[in-house]
Amino acid sequence: MPPLRTVGWVNVRDGRLLAVRTTGKDRFFMPGGKVEPGESDADALVREIHEELGVRLDPASVRPGFVAEAPGHGLGGRVVRMHCMYAEPEPGSPEPAPSAEIAELAWLTPADAHRVPPAGRIVLDRLAGVLAG
Repeated sequence: MPPLRTVGWVNVRDGRLLAVRTTGKDRFFMPGGKVEPGESDADALVREIHEELGVRLDPASVRPGFVAEAPGHGLGGRVVRMHCMYAEPEPGSPEPAPSAEIAELAWLTPADAHRVPPAGRIVLDRLAGVLAG
């Protein structure tokens, strides 16, 4: 089975990475989600972040970051290929807040690696230089 292509929003503030926990899940994930057929990564990121957090990202600010690939949490061994992307909120966009299936937000550091799935640990490792100890 091919890897599941997803996008994740890299949003670092005050040395912490924004993460979300979906209702009924025990791990925190990068905000974002699956890329729909015919949708670009940038379009998927803008759509998912608005659905999950109510934030309106500026499509012109979306830029690629890096790829994190690892077995997906609770996916029976299927690999997730998460395209981690940077983007800025549009002026006047609300602060991130849980909506849709999101139960909780968290701002994580590398010390929180036990709270995220394997791809999340890759992200925390990759961003260790800009995250608080």
